[in-house]
Parts: sequence; structure tokens; C-alpha cells
Amino acid sequence: MIPGKLVKGMGGAMDLVAGVGRVIVITDHNNKRGEAKLLKECTLPLTGKSVVDMIITDLGVFDVVEGGLKVVKLAPDVTMDEVKAKTEAALVA
Repeated sequence: MIPGKLVKGMGGAMDLVAGVGRVIVITDHNNKRGEAKLLKECTLPLTGKSVVDMIITDLGVFDVVEGGLKVVKLAPDVTMDEVKAKTEAALVA
């Protein structure tokens, strides 16, 4: 649910994150305004707390680890400097 946006009904996301062993999120790295979507802290209502294991974006693949995100693989022609510039969340080694 996004505050201020029309939502047709409840989805099954709560059931999914509570009943699976691994959650992988696939999303754009930044929003339409170029702002980071990988944040230090979620600003939207949570479906589940600390349930995401991996995030795949147009810039790369990231494992969610203690302290932030670990870069697993960068997309072709993407540099680490670009990822750092477009990511608010902490990137850890």
C-alpha cells in the first residue's frame, strides 16, 4: 500500500513473506525522479520486517546482510561508483 494511492484490495504479500524461506525483491534501482529506492530505512508500511534476502535491480544483484547490502554482481557497464551514487542504503563488503 502506498499512502495517497488507490488500492483495489489486499494482496497476499503478508502470507508470502510469512510462509517462505527466501524473499527476493525485483525492482528498479531508482524511481522515476531518479531518487534511490534502496533506502537506509523503509518509509512505506511494511509487509514484514527483515524478511528480504536479496534485491535484484537494473544496476545489479544485492544480498541483504547485517549492516546493509552486499553487492553480489553488477549489471554490464555499471560501475561501483554509479551504484554508490544511486543507493542510500549502506553498501558493505
